[in-house]
Amino acid sequence: MHEDWAYAAVRGSRGAIAAPGNEILTSAEMGQADALAVTGGVSLTELIRRAGTAVADAARAMAPAGPILVLCGPGNNGADGYVAASLLAQAGREVSVALMPGLPAPAGAAEQAAAAWSGPTIDAQRADPAAYALVIDALFGSGLKRDLSPAVGAILERWAAAGTPVLAVDVPTGLDADTGQVRGGVLPATRTVTFVRRKPGHLLLPGRELCGHLDVLDIGIGAELVASLSTVLWHNGPALWRTQFPVPATAGHKYSRGHALVLSGPAWRTGAARLAALGALRIGAGLVTLASPSEALSENAAHLTAVMLRPCEDAGDLRAILSDRRFNAVALGPGLGVGPATEERVAAALDAGVATVLDADALTSFASRPERLAALCRGTASWPVVTPHEGEFARLFAAAPETASKVERARRAAAILGAVVILKGPDTVIAAPDGRAAINDNGSPYLATAGSGDVLAGFVTGLLAQGMPPFEAACAGTWLHGAAGRLGGPGLIAEDLPGLLPKALAALLDAIR
Repeated sequence: MHEDWAYAAVRGSRGAIAAPGNEILTSAEMGQADALAVTGGVSLTELIRRAGTAVADAARAMAPAGPILVLCGPGNNGADGYVAASLLAQAGREVSVALMPGLPAPAGAAEQAAAAWSGPTIDAQRADPAAYALVIDALFGSGLKRDLSPAVGAILERWAAAGTPVLAVDVPTGLDADTGQVRGGVLPATRTVTFVRRKPGHLLLPGRELCGHLDVLDIGIGAELVASLSTVLWHNGPALWRTQFPVPATAGHKYSRGHALVLSGPAWRTGAARLAALGALRIGAGLVTLASPSEALSENAAHLTAVMLRPCEDAGDLRAILSDRRFNAVALGPGLGVGPATEERVAAALDAGVATVLDADALTSFASRPERLAALCRGTASWPVVTPHEGEFARLFAAAPETASKVERARRAAAILGAVVILKGPDTVIAAPDGRAAINDNGSPYLATAGSGDVLAGFVTGLLAQGMPPFEAACAGTWLHGAAGRLGGPGLIAEDLPGLLPKALAALLDAIR
């Protein structure tokens, strides 16, 4: 089914989101932004001067004293480095430029910038970075299109081992700006300065950790120009979905805030569904009902008070429950069991026409058969939301190419299924079938605990019950999940998350009201 992974975004088919400043630009889009700025009357030389000035300012802040070594490449990234080196030398700093052996001579703007450099130039292979207070890495930046050679990789490894602070220009050398992956070696940065907007590699792992502290600096390419690129990738945060977030109304009541249904597994397998139900209730759904086999009702009753209970033995019972139109969102999968019975329940939920979240066993029941799940998802009035972690994603899409970036994998999955995909992890990606996507980076390592994903499924379900559109609900639920996790910190367990959410919600509502 490799041919099914051909992806073409249908941009804006269900409405775009305006989030100025939250856009993430690929390296190609950044090149377009530069070209549009030049067309608009700003010369490339001026853009490089501004970037180089910003780099020099950052270098002075990182190393107020001591010698500085600038690693310059043959392209525009190297030009930024040459300009920074010249400005630092003019300010009285001791500066040397290092060149990597075997690379072509500087060309274009880099040639002009190199010609203006009159200070010492040394061979990077012989340079001792430990002799400097700071290394400025202006070798390749986002222009890297192929793996580094073993020779260059070995030099970078030696430089990294020296322990000298590193200031990277745009992205650390060896990091793919579009995927966040390492290409043949990397020089990890203490701090990275990039321009105009973040790149995917700044947020996707391992890139996020290799960039160190990230600063996005203005070089005069404004928001209007960026908006003209029609990018459909964003940094997830309230600016992306605040206008769609369900703020409780003074005249509201529980029936106006939706009724969510969560399906529970059989006795001894009920905990995951309870976590999802509590998540849906805490995030604001007016009512939440947990439907379980009769044998599990007493088990669930022993743990729940505000969440209502209802017997549900099979797909037929689920159809009967959802025929009551007061139920407007349903979540199923956590602890439900893998097999035909769960597949039938998924079909019943999707056929009912209510907002649906599919997680865990609801996805694994379709392992290696995404086309079957897609047939069910595509028959719905609104996009379902599916929430796989990497293991569930791999089981569902057994034929998925492994070389694609996480953003592209999520986008392709969303396009195939006709569903919003939350591809979970420390760099969670949320993608819609129309090509829109967001990268989330506000999580906590303490969220890596059993049941955390079940709570996330509940958060998204609760937002859907309140009428939030699927992509925005997925983005908001993911961000609030991360915010609650950060509040919890060390010792966090999944049961804590619903109780931590009110503080995260209060801060959010204060900011968006």
